[in-house]
Amino acid sequence: MPDITRETTQACPVCGTEIRGNSRFAAWCAACDWNVDPEEQRPDTGLLDRAEHALARRHGEQLVAEMLSGREPRPRRDASAVAAIAVALAVHGVTVALAVGGVWCVVAGWGGVGVVAGLVLLVLAWALAPRVRRLPDDGPVLFRADAPELFALVDEVAGAVGTRSVHAIAVDKSINASVSTYGMRGRRLLVLGMPLWEVLTPEEQIALLGHELAHYANGDTRNGLVVSTAVRTLALWHDTLRPLPHPSAMEVAVNALYVVPRLLVRGVLLLLVRLTSQAGVRAEYLADRLAARTASTQGAVGLMDRLLITGSLDVLLRSEANRAALGGSRSARETAPQADELWRLLTAYAASIPEHEYERQRRAGARRGHQVDATHPPTHLRRACLLAGEPVPATVVPQARRIERIASELAAARAQVARRLLRDGLGD
Repeated sequence: MPDITRETTQACPVCGTEIRGNSRFAAWCAACDWNVDPEEQRPDTGLLDRAEHALARRHGEQLVAEMLSGREPRPRRDASAVAAIAVALAVHGVTVALAVGGVWCVVAGWGGVGVVAGLVLLVLAWALAPRVRRLPDDGPVLFRADAPELFALVDEVAGAVGTRSVHAIAVDKSINASVSTYGMRGRRLLVLGMPLWEVLTPEEQIALLGHELAHYANGDTRNGLVVSTAVRTLALWHDTLRPLPHPSAMEVAVNALYVVPRLLVRGVLLLLVRLTSQAGVRAEYLADRLAARTASTQGAVGLMDRLLITGSLDVLLRSEANRAALGGSRSARETAPQADELWRLLTAYAASIPEHEYERQRRAGARRGHQVDATHPPTHLRRACLLAGEPVPATVVPQARRIERIASELAAARAQVARRLLRDGLGD
């Protein structure tokens, strides 16, 4: 168990104010913000990263003003959304054209040349075709028969936010949660990261469910099947057309042929990102509003605070995985108590994090702006928007017996995820 009681005291080297802190966290000065953000930010390395961050910074202030205006914000199917769908359909149209052209060449034959050309076109069409997502295979997946009480809670939250419920719930080792679809029929999937779920109060758990399910209700174009698959197709094209490194004389000519198509693909990709950026960030704010109406403002704000400390939870879990690795291989019987202890350790650690660390994270977030995550508004702004209006009560209230039953239904998945964490760590 990490030391949670060691307090530190020092003078601020800039303004001289006495700083009281905890040895587990960065010492910082609340008076002058010295050392408030000691972490070095990683530069944007990819094309999409740079474009998304630039657009997020551009739209950030406008969206905050919209959320704080007092008007009731609603999802918008505006000109940008319609244009994004049109561009995405055009991208998929190219894939269809490749498939049709491939079949025509194979049928025409042309003394064997058409067959070869047709097969090449068909392979390209197959590589670029939208892929139907499958259920994840890196953790337990629960259906209604496996966890009736958990699904009953999800059903109630879905009704509160105005959408249909999910067909399956996957439990994994991420400090996160998300929603998506799977299969040809577009069934709905909720992914719950057990480390995040474990450190939330029942009210915060309901807020988390409300936020994720609200993405179905908001009709976020960015996450829709048509646009998201088009972005993946364009990203694949862009990567495929990357210049060959250390080219030979022949490869120099090939690289020259790649220039114009790659620029064209890049332009369409950036256009799609531009058309969907503002709507995507707005959808996050709207999901927060629905989460507050489902679990109460207090529950939604509590969830925002927990999201501020995911980095600290990440460090703890990696440390415990390293500790387990140094202990050598163990039998399933030996690792079961160790898995239970991991969750006790994590929840105790989260509960022990002092308020001054939360405040440091908020101030650090204000300095970074949209540098950390371009697809979500900064957490401190999401929290501020929730607190700006009149507090709202919960429409879904946690019940003690339901909480106990859900814990029982998740017990096997909880143990499996803990063993995987101790064995493999969080991964990259």
